[in-house]
Amino acid sequence: MDEEIDTRKINNSFLRDHNYATEADIISTVEFNPTGELLATGDKGGRVVVFQREQESKNQPHRRGEYNVYSTFQSHEPEFDYLKSLEIEEKINKIRWLPQQNAAYFLLSTNDKTVKLWKISERDKRPEGYNLKDEDGRIRDPATITALRVPVLQPMDLMVEATPRRVFSNAHTYHINSISVSNDYETYMSTDDLRINLWNLEITNQSFNIVDIKPANMEELTEVITAAEFHPNQCNTFIYSSSKGSIRLCDMRASALCDNHSKFFEEPEDPSNRSFFSEIISSISDVKFSHSGRYLMTRDYLTVKVWDLNMESKPLETYQVHDYLRSKLCSLYENDCIFDKFECVWNGSDSVIMTGSYNNFFRMFDRNTKRDVTLEASRENSKPRAILKPRKVCVGGKRRKDEISVDSLDFSKKILHTAWHPSENIIAVAATNNLYIFQDKVN
Repeated sequence: MDEEIDTRKINNSFLRDHNYATEADIISTVEFNPTGELLATGDKGGRVVVFQREQESKNQPHRRGEYNVYSTFQSHEPEFDYLKSLEIEEKINKIRWLPQQNAAYFLLSTNDKTVKLWKISERDKRPEGYNLKDEDGRIRDPATITALRVPVLQPMDLMVEATPRRVFSNAHTYHINSISVSNDYETYMSTDDLRINLWNLEITNQSFNIVDIKPANMEELTEVITAAEFHPNQCNTFIYSSSKGSIRLCDMRASALCDNHSKFFEEPEDPSNRSFFSEIISSISDVKFSHSGRYLMTRDYLTVKVWDLNMESKPLETYQVHDYLRSKLCSLYENDCIFDKFECVWNGSDSVIMTGSYNNFFRMFDRNTKRDVTLEASRENSKPRAILKPRKVCVGGKRRKDEISVDSLDFSKKILHTAWHPSENIIAVAATNNLYIFQDKVN
């Protein structure tokens, strides 16, 4: 990424057939597991697809394998809340992996109301030789059983099974927008617009409310919670962001209900830039701790900001993602794009950050060299093993041959969800119903 920021190679792209793509196929979350061996996507149809990385081949030891489908399962079904006459969508809002403790993998997935803990395990043997059943599973007549048999394990084709181990439900009045696993790996939190709940992974029938910003009179409501995350190394510390563009850092050691924050990060608004859209575009759509735990990254509509945990007054770095859209806010408001929730991610060493934009563009910012690049994830220019060419958007006057005019950007093609491999330069980018996996150029 340092020397060859713009020569990333496409590794693999998981493409569903465009002709049959439905609303349910649109990818709504992407997440690598802690080792990067697995990659999970959730979609609006409530499905989770897990990809596994191929093992290194002996004849090409430097070329790690591609990601192939490992398991697909239906995580959530559409439901109907009869008390409130509300449909509850099956769309997967977030997936979070748990660190691997044994041969099985565990992940949490959530829709608007219910979090589920899934176990994904392999089976390549089956028991045969039951005493009370025959091989087809029918109960045998006890009179015909004359001898005891010892069941034996016979090899069979590898099966990957996904089983729901826990269902955490009925704890949120509003829609869940994020889940985050604590580094004690015993607890996690789920966040909706007004409350944050803390759960034990073993206990499904109770949770603790640790943040509640619901006013006594709902007409006095001025902001909602947009995202929350645990500190990567301290299980007592977490942050949450708001629709007003502020971030609060809370310490659970201070009190059981973290209504009073320990730190408050907010950038004062420049009065000269004030407009009708100021409040909408300052709403934070994603917040992430750096792997080191020293920095925070927040994404609002036009920028990505990096904050130092020790400096609350202003961000350390501000990166313009698509400043050319500032003049287009009126039409983006009319077509509802201004409410899109873009995510942002760090690379493994916290030196590069990535976030999405429109026209299937995604942006990378190198924090050391201050260089940035715009790349495109689309079928037309993403042949396997092709090198991605940097893209440029021109604003106004003359347009160069390789530039695209801001007026011809396609706002229906947007990259909201991205993920970065925890240790290598491999990224996963969801463009509507397609998943692209890119990796650094392999020499």
